[in-house]
Amino acid sequence: MDEHRARPSRRLIGTGFLILGIALAVMAARSRFVIVTVTGESMAPTFRRGDRVIVRRVRPSVLRPGQVVVFQRQGPGGHWGTAPLSTRAAARQPWYIKRIAAVAADPVPDLVAATVGESFVPEGKLVVLGDSDQSSDSRSWGFVPADRVLGIVVRRLRPRQ
Repeated sequence: MDEHRARPSRRLIGTGFLILGIALAVMAARSRFVIVTVTGESMAPTFRRGDRVIVRRVRPSVLRPGQVVVFQRQGPGGHWGTAPLSTRAAARQPWYIKRIAAVAADPVPDLVAATVGESFVPEGKLVVLGDSDQSSDSRSWGFVPADRVLGIVVRRLRPRQ
């Protein structure tokens, strides 16, 4: 009879470990990936208003030209006046979505050179451009601090309608 009681306990422990494992996996995924909804047309035709994209959080050192990134919007006056956002604050923040045109030590693209007045992208900075000619981007506000990047877009979730 004691042997019979031990079996349900083992199953219960196994189920508990399974639930714990799933919970840890979900927490890890939530800290690594974020879903962002596109609100403007600056990345048209690649992304349009209403598209939802999966963004993988990355360190600034892995950013490369050609990647589409999501980054923090500037504060009043066009400046990033606060420290980079915490993970919790990031969920409530409005974001920009743009394509990286140049990273630190790259030549500044001709489209942006007049705005920034430099020949090469400084350390810790990026040049970003929207895919649309009507985009507000580095052509109008210069370099973006690399530490303001939430992550790179890895996939669209919902097809355009």
